[in-house]
Amino acid sequence: MKNKDKKNNESENKPVNEPENIENEANENLNDENLMEKEEEILVKIGQLENEISDLKDKLLRKAAEFENYKRRTENDQLNLLKYSAESFIIKLLPVVDDFERSIDHMDSAKDVESIKQGVSLIYNKLMKILSEQGVEKIEAVGKPFDVEYHEAMLQRKAENVEPHTVLDEIEKGYMYKDKVIRHSKVIVSEDLDEESASNSNETSDNSNN
Repeated sequence: MKNKDKKNNESENKPVNEPENIENEANENLNDENLMEKEEEILVKIGQLENEISDLKDKLLRKAAEFENYKRRTENDQLNLLKYSAESFIIKLLPVVDDFERSIDHMDSAKDVESIKQGVSLIYNKLMKILSEQGVEKIEAVGKPFDVEYHEAMLQRKAENVEPHTVLDEIEKGYMYKDKVIRHSKVIVSEDLDEESASNSNETSDNSNN
């Protein structure tokens, strides 16, 4: 009887799995499964991001190459624009050159000088029209007050009934290109007669004193 009671006591003292322990183990297993799933999801996202980065690198390299090609083409276009900037103007001048050549060829067979002059005048007018269309204009000088902005005085000359420092004649015509002087008019300017008279009177008084 004692042995039997002893066995019963031992069986009663054995630890029994409580429901709380079973639940904890279940939760731990569930957490492990969730972690594995999350790791898989993270690995998938990392793979997707790596693919996107690779695609973006390829696009960036293509855009950089396209930009370099565009930059090179633009630079070449600008160089050609500068190099051939006068092309359209030269093309407009070529007919004038043709007219001059025809006039020279027919000069010997011309009947009189007047016809030659008329032909040259027509060519000259044609040339001046082309220049005017490009913004080139002659500077009006004769009869105008001398202006250093437009004129370059080469000589002075006495002139009665003319205001001092008035342009009397042109040695070389000046030209404007749009709003810029590209060549000053070389001119002859009237003297100030009062200054000349004063200087002459001073010289006379000096001689008389001597």
